[in-house]
Amino acid sequence: EVQLVESGGGLVQPGGSRRLSCAASGFTFSTYSMSWVRQAPGKGLEWVSGINAGGDPKTYPDSVEGRFTISRDNAKNTVYLQMNSLEPEDAGTYYCAAIVDVVCSVDPDDYDYWGQGTQVTVSS
Repeated sequence: EVQLVESGGGLVQPGGSRRLSCAASGFTFSTYSMSWVRQAPGKGLEWVSGINAGGDPKTYPDSVEGRFTISRDNAKNTVYLQMNSLEPEDAGTYYCAAIVDVVCSVDPDDYDYWGQGTQVTVSS
């Protein structure tokens, strides 16, 4: 059974930080590229970071470049997203997604497996 389980979401004040984790099982994690995709209330899916199967390169859209950092630990079948300088527009449900490719994709439709999501709220 394939599973991607996100954790680490919660309430954070503007300017604060949060680290998300995604634990994978049921597939060969080390051969999949991984991404984080978020969805704000009433909006579509937005890709926010990607990491290739080998760990490099790491890629980000302009909206989070310099603030978010993705990493992975293949020995633990886990991918992380460190989020700094959070803004209200960063709020939403964050999903971990896997693609059977050596490189990640910015198109959510390309992904093979998805987690259930973890909610991040940015508010004073």
